[in-house]
Amino acid sequence: MTPVNHYSYKKLQDFCSSIFVHAGVEKEQADIVAASLVQADLRGVDSHGVVRTAIYLKRVENNMINPAAKIRTEKENESTALIDGANHFGAVVGTKALKLAMKKAKANGIAMVGVKHSNHFGTGAYYALEGVKEDLVTIVMSNASQTMPPTGGLRPFIGTNPLAVGIPCGEYQPFLLDMATSVVARGKIIVAAQKGKSIPPGWAIDKHGKATTNAEEALQGSVLPLAGPKGYGISMFIDILSGVLTGAGFGKYVHNMYENWEDPQNVGHFFITIDINKFIDIQTFKKRMDLYIQAIKSEPKAEDVEEILIPGEIETRISEQRKKNGITLPLKVEQELTEIGRKYGVPLEDALLRC
Repeated sequence: MTPVNHYSYKKLQDFCSSIFVHAGVEKEQADIVAASLVQADLRGVDSHGVVRTAIYLKRVENNMINPAAKIRTEKENESTALIDGANHFGAVVGTKALKLAMKKAKANGIAMVGVKHSNHFGTGAYYALEGVKEDLVTIVMSNASQTMPPTGGLRPFIGTNPLAVGIPCGEYQPFLLDMATSVVARGKIIVAAQKGKSIPPGWAIDKHGKATTNAEEALQGSVLPLAGPKGYGISMFIDILSGVLTGAGFGKYVHNMYENWEDPQNVGHFFITIDINKFIDIQTFKKRMDLYIQAIKSEPKAEDVEEILIPGEIETRISEQRKKNGITLPLKVEQELTEIGRKYGVPLEDALLRC
């Protein structure tokens, strides 16, 4: 049996950053992209982790992402802004937008910042957690290329457009909701396909509109909306704010980063930040949040349920475990990163966790 390698999250982040630097990305920006990827792996969201390194690099190499682009603020007032990402890395553009939203919220109570001409920006949790650190309620949205049919439709039209919400607490971990508007993020189906595994019933349909548990067939078809028409409606709402309102692509005009090698993605994002202190003293708010969570956790539990959890709690625990015990990677991803490392002279084995 092949031994399983465990990677230090810090060294894996350094490895990914070095790869991007060798590919022509400035160090500060490479660090942001690497951090967004590795944080996803730390939290157990492997579908958005270092598995995406290869496709990001390929798009840079094919001029589908421009790491030399000048991101600019196109419109701005006290509480709102519109940022043109100029086809830079989504994580770099998203980080710039979030920082602006946080600054405006601290000054004015609430801020909304839209983004156009961006790319895949990783997980929404990456940004929501940064807002939480600043004691801000942080709401993050992004649209994506079409992978999901409208309710009643046969073929993909809208993305699995994610929504993330971060809210600080006191003694408890922050409330951190990070969800796709599909039954499951398409990235999880990609990971299943890479591992040669089947997917659960109800996740997807094939290209003929029939239910399937075959991951490869699902990738040729569509993932299904969360809760049917409800997920479809929420996905539309996110697409309207992130795409229609900002001037980014929307619906079928957001291009697929795996399949389209002629057009930039033109992904849109939308950030909302709220300064809690403008409503209630932050320490009072955190105590009230703790009371709220404690009350939820004290509720009678269903049979065979050991603990009632809040959104983000599972991922936080996984993160703590992986920081200590290391991150494991699917063999295919490990081989892919090894080859990339050889190409750029950055050994993946240097990122192994040394006990």
